[in-house]
Amino acid sequence: MHSLEMYVEIRVLARQGKSIKAIERELGVSRNTVRKYLRIDDPPAYGPRMPRTTKLESYKPYLLGRIEAAKPDWIPATVLLREIRERGYPGGITQLKEFLAECKPKRAEDPLVRFETPPGKQMQADFIVFRRGRDRLSAFVATLGYSRMTFVVFVTDERIETVLSCLRQAFVAFGGVPQHVLFDNMKTAVLDRDAYGPGQHRYHPQLLQLAGDCGFSIRLCRPYRAKTKGKVERFNRYLRNSFWVPLRARFKSSGLLVDAETGNLEVSRWLREVANVRIHADLKERPVDRFVDERDTLQPYEGTIVNIQVRPVTKVPIPTESLQHPLSTYDALVIER
Repeated sequence: MHSLEMYVEIRVLARQGKSIKAIERELGVSRNTVRKYLRIDDPPAYGPRMPRTTKLESYKPYLLGRIEAAKPDWIPATVLLREIRERGYPGGITQLKEFLAECKPKRAEDPLVRFETPPGKQMQADFIVFRRGRDRLSAFVATLGYSRMTFVVFVTDERIETVLSCLRQAFVAFGGVPQHVLFDNMKTAVLDRDAYGPGQHRYHPQLLQLAGDCGFSIRLCRPYRAKTKGKVERFNRYLRNSFWVPLRARFKSSGLLVDAETGNLEVSRWLREVANVRIHADLKERPVDRFVDERDTLQPYEGTIVNIQVRPVTKVPIPTESLQHPLSTYDALVIER
């Protein structure tokens, strides 16, 4: 793990109350490393990365050609190793196997076993795109892993400044900060996957700064394994089908587009009155009821408004994008049911 990521991870775990010995054991680093990063105030800076090349690089075109020619069958790595060694390849079989694993057709996935987390452990965060182009519209969705309590805010871009603002709004809405935030592989969150080795990623410095300030660890889904954040993915489908499609149809019938501000006015009420108080299909309980247990396990977040049983999100700042039409144009549509 790069020193900047290590610095943030160590300080986050210490802020969560873990001892030096526990941090040493969890991260697999020496006790002196833990003490060093707890002692310094300024995080280490990223340095320039040298381009990585492998002995296999010049043989990849040949390998790809052999893989293509053999379809639908597969040539064993040992055979391909023998062939490229005859052409001068000086390396071993390990990097060849890693390359072939990326090229090999994926087998059917095993049946999904849903992974549950204890209260306060994890929040899953993602964007869902509703409209592209000039009038782009997305929603940032944050779902707590244990209770499935969810926060949504509509935005017009997915820049790092927007990601940070949405995270802060989610912490305010939930009344605290979880131990981990699980992201998909959004470019604004991770600059370079596996930059320092398998599972050791290079994150955006501003996201790292927020993680250190708020006390959460950044986690990433495995590539092409969106089901590792299945809780927020499933909510995204629910949001699209049960909220967005009916709302868009209602506005479309009047020749209007739903913009970010109107979407936020509507979704805050829908979360409060529908989504967070429904009987969850997996849990057989209401998210708002499970949130009562989860709320007290979250880490404090400065400026949080005290929670109530059915948490409103109308206190959360709404994006300042200008409306497409005057608010008076929307009155009949917004109150219509």
